[in-house]
Amino acid sequence: MSVDVILRNADLPQGNRRVRVDILVQNGQIAGYVQSSAGMSAPQVVDCQGRLVLPGAIDGHTHFNELEFAAREGFVTGSAAAAAGGVTTVVDMPDLPAVRSAAQFDRKYAAVQGKAYVDYGFWGGMTGEDVREGWMDRIDEQIERGVCAFKLYMTPSVPTYPRVDEAEMLELFTKIAPTGIPIGIHAENYAIADYYVQKLQREGRQDGPAWAQARTRLAERVAIQLVISLAEATGARAHIVHMSTRDGVELVRAAKQRGVSITAETCPHYLRLTAAEAMREFGSFAKIAPPLRAEEDIAALWEGLRDGTVDFMGTDHAPYVIATEKQAPGMDIWTSLPGIPGVETLVPFMVSEGLNQGRLSLEQLVRVTSRHSAIHYGLYPKKGSAEVGADADFTVIDEHEAWVVDPQRLHSKAQYTPFQGLRLTGKVKQTILRGQVIYDDAGDLQGPPGTGQYVPRQRVQRLERWLKY
Repeated sequence: MSVDVILRNADLPQGNRRVRVDILVQNGQIAGYVQSSAGMSAPQVVDCQGRLVLPGAIDGHTHFNELEFAAREGFVTGSAAAAAGGVTTVVDMPDLPAVRSAAQFDRKYAAVQGKAYVDYGFWGGMTGEDVREGWMDRIDEQIERGVCAFKLYMTPSVPTYPRVDEAEMLELFTKIAPTGIPIGIHAENYAIADYYVQKLQREGRQDGPAWAQARTRLAERVAIQLVISLAEATGARAHIVHMSTRDGVELVRAAKQRGVSITAETCPHYLRLTAAEAMREFGSFAKIAPPLRAEEDIAALWEGLRDGTVDFMGTDHAPYVIATEKQAPGMDIWTSLPGIPGVETLVPFMVSEGLNQGRLSLEQLVRVTSRHSAIHYGLYPKKGSAEVGADADFTVIDEHEAWVVDPQRLHSKAQYTPFQGLRLTGKVKQTILRGQVIYDDAGDLQGPPGTGQYVPRQRVQRLERWLKY
């Protein structure tokens, strides 16, 4: 018997067990598993050396910028970072450049062609302006292009992507609800956040932690309460992106228990870093929105991942240019732009801090880094699955290898990270996309960009409820 690729000596998760198998790949898809492929042939044989082989990780929250924003992280360097971090699929946000119509989708799609190392889907977008101007028909035309979700901002993003107010959000929830497509919300109350930013500025605060104090946790709590109320009223699938607080965990858990259609994600930085320490040490290089929080929030978010309140991980990978957007002359903690990289450290962090520290089981690790994102964004079982017929996407991990995060050795254009100096135990050794090795720790990226393909939403899917309480 002959196949295209054989991945030998793979330690594959089956629930919380591990099974040593050889993986057979044909036409970029998983063709089967055998205990031994001796006697079989393939033009390409990859030895996984008994390492942990996870379904290819998915980052459903990236901001790779193109066209007029090309000075920032784009698809070439952003997807290179994804590949080096074991992420085989990203779902990119619709704000830079704006994707709020079929024409804008087509413009971004054309700009990305030939640039990606990993596969990618797209978020669609709607704003308050779309409601006010009567452009709601643009929802359906974006769905026809295969967008995986719609993004709404409750706080300002960029001039081409206005925020929504409460009534506008209700209108969009009502319109999108029958489609079954998820709606991702940046959940911070604009009035509260803006008021306290201006208040602390007037008081002369310039220290890093002031940013977190101004973007108060109450701003997230109030915003999530509103989102839950609108989801409950309309039946829309609401999703809280980059949730950062214990308050959020408690609200989402209670809403799920009474049957509200609500999901949530968090990010690695909210599972390790505190504003008091990281923003004092790194300043604007740890500035994000929502901001870093406190130890009580870290503990609650880990518990939320374990019990199903927090459905999966994203990174909100959105770095800025150091010289002009993070540390330009005259820039301070208020005027520097909020955003950090994260896609390259997602998998190693979750292996090191989750699996190896006993915070997550092996089955939970697979759920929150791959399977649940794939289902939520309508990509399963093509992505996020180890089933026969799925894309042969795998992340090969040496879960025992220790290394220290050094921004100069990461692949992001940003060259900064608030994880600088963090010692992680768990390293990506190979990233395999549709059966092909696109990253090898010994030889870096394998080949030029362009391996990655656009993956439209396959169908509308909903996560099963597995909340344990």
